[in-house]
Amino acid sequence: MRQVVAVAALVWAVTPVAAQERGGVWTMPRMVDGSPDLQGIWTTQTFTPLQRPEHLGEREFLTDEEMAALMEVLTAEGVDPLRGRAFSDILSGDPERQVAATTQADPTHYNNEQWLRTEVPKGLSSTRTSLIVDPTDGRIPPQNESGRARGEVRRAARGYDSYLNRPAQERCLVWNHEGPPMIPPPYNDLYLIFQAPGYVVLFPEMANNPPRIIPTDGRPHISDRIRQWPGHSVGRWEGDTLVVDTTNFTTKTGFQGSGDELHVVERFTRQDADTILYEFTVEDSATWDRSWSAEMPMMRAEGPLFEYTCHEGNYGMVNTMRGARRADRLAAEGGAESR
Repeated sequence: MRQVVAVAALVWAVTPVAAQERGGVWTMPRMVDGSPDLQGIWTTQTFTPLQRPEHLGEREFLTDEEMAALMEVLTAEGVDPLRGRAFSDILSGDPERQVAATTQADPTHYNNEQWLRTEVPKGLSSTRTSLIVDPTDGRIPPQNESGRARGEVRRAARGYDSYLNRPAQERCLVWNHEGPPMIPPPYNDLYLIFQAPGYVVLFPEMANNPPRIIPTDGRPHISDRIRQWPGHSVGRWEGDTLVVDTTNFTTKTGFQGSGDELHVVERFTRQDADTILYEFTVEDSATWDRSWSAEMPMMRAEGPLFEYTCHEGNYGMVNTMRGARRADRLAAEGGAESR
C-alpha cells in the first residue's frame, strides 16, 4: 500500500500550478482544478504542550523575551527531544525542575539527543502557551458523568492476564497522536500531503494505520454501523481552506477519553510558502459537555519520510502472557508475587 501511495505522490507532484512572486508578495499555488496546493512534506514538531500548564492560568501567549529565551534553551545541543514537560518545567519557577527540564534521565540505553535531534532542532512553533485555544484556559474540559464512567470501565478492563486487555498502542493498532485530530508526536513527526482531483491524502510518517485518503467530491459519510480506528473522513473546500469532517470512530480508540460519538472537524489553510495553519475542533457529548479546539502551524520540512513499523508490543506479548500465567499458578498455589 505504501509503495502505491509513494508512486501516486510522484505522479501528482507535477500537476500543481506554481505559485508566483509578484513584487515580493506570495500568492497561493493552485492545483490544475483551482484548489489550493497543500502538497509537500510538513512537520508539526514543537515543545508547546497540548494543554496549558495550570500555573500559567489565562496567559495565552508568551512575551517575545520569553519566547526567545525558551528557544535558546530548547534548541541547544544536548536537549532531549522527548522531554514533553520541558516547556512547563522551564516556566515553573522551580529550580530543580528547570535544571532537569531538557536532559534525558538515563541515556545509557538510547541517547535521545543523538538519535532524534532533527536538522532544524525542535523548539516552539508559536508564542502560544498551549495548542488548545478554546476554552480560554487552554485545557481540555472536564469529563461529564458518562465520560468518567466510561473511563472507569476502561481502567477496570486493563490488565496483564489476556492479550485482549492490553492497550491498543502497545498492540501497535493505533497511536493516540496520529488522528484525527493530529497531535504532534514525540518524534518522526513528518507528514506527506499530496493531492489528486477530488482527493487529498495525508500520510503521517509514524502511524499504524494507512494514509488518510480524503474525498472532496461531496460524498457523505459511510454507514454509522462501520467503525474504524481513524474514523471516516470526508472533505470540502471552504474558500482556500480544506475542511475535513470525521465521524465513525470506535470507542476503542479513546482519544483523550472519548467514545464512539467523537466528531472531529479539521481545517487546513495554506498561509505562505512554508506554513499551513492546522486547526481542529473536537466534540463528543457523551464525554464532554462542550467542544474544544486547538491550532498549530505545520511547517515545511525536508524529507524523506522513512517507512514506519511497530512490532515491539506484539513480540513482547509472549512474555507478557507467560508472566500472567505464572502469576495465575502462584495464586492458585497460595503464593504471592508482584507483577
